[in-house]
Amino acid sequence: MLNLGYMNQLKVHAIDDDGAWLQAGRQEALLPKYELTAAISQGDMLEVFVYADGDGRPVATLRQPIAEVGEFALMRASQVNVHGAFMDWGLSKDLLVPLKEQAEPMKIGHHYLVNVRLDRQGRPIGTARLDKCLSGIDNTIGDGQEVDLIIWEPTDLGVKVIINHRFGGLLYQDEIGDHLKYGDQLKGFIRLIRPDGKIDCTLRRGGKADRDDAKDKIIQALLDNQGFLPLHDKSPAEQIQNMLGMSKKLFKKAVGGLYKSDLIELTGDGIRLKEK
Repeated sequence: MLNLGYMNQLKVHAIDDDGAWLQAGRQEALLPKYELTAAISQGDMLEVFVYADGDGRPVATLRQPIAEVGEFALMRASQVNVHGAFMDWGLSKDLLVPLKEQAEPMKIGHHYLVNVRLDRQGRPIGTARLDKCLSGIDNTIGDGQEVDLIIWEPTDLGVKVIINHRFGGLLYQDEIGDHLKYGDQLKGFIRLIRPDGKIDCTLRRGGKADRDDAKDKIIQALLDNQGFLPLHDKSPAEQIQNMLGMSKKLFKKAVGGLYKSDLIELTGDGIRLKEK
């Protein structure tokens, strides 16, 4: 069976003047002739993205979009007209976000978070009305679980995030600093699922795991900077955040551990990697 809007593993059933016909059971999708290469032969298995064209016919492409159906991604508006905005999502045919699916009027060249869906004819379409694309919590997530996050919308408390392309959550201001921006994708953790179903997220695993990660990051930063970093316990929290992407509190704990392990020395103007 063809899975429209997703990557598929399909077998080349036949090749003719139109291109390669890829088979899944009794269904077929056409890989157009302009995408064929001399290396593709009848009987080959290909990984392709399958979607319905304007007439509802299944079409395949060897190119992979930046988001499949149900996923969110930051996309650039390459064209805007009376039908909506056409977003560059990695395929030769842009993804349409109709006017009614825009949270705000989209402008050419600007980037927007978009969710990919299928319309009633099975054709891929985008929406920037993200709230309606999110689900209520279920048993697939729990406190402490590692998750995928997408930075979404600022609030008074921090920033809204999209969790695992399914749920909405909140990342608090003290973890954001100024190194995260709209549309960034990163790993995080579920900090707390509240009784009302709201989800608090964190970028830190907590405890020893966080300290170990911070130690590794500091050592790597030292190696990348000729063995010296101009950071110490009097450095502004913003400087530490900008250079290492961690809080001052975590930095001090990690530095203390590295010092006790005799891996670094503390100088008046920073920390230095000890030579072995």
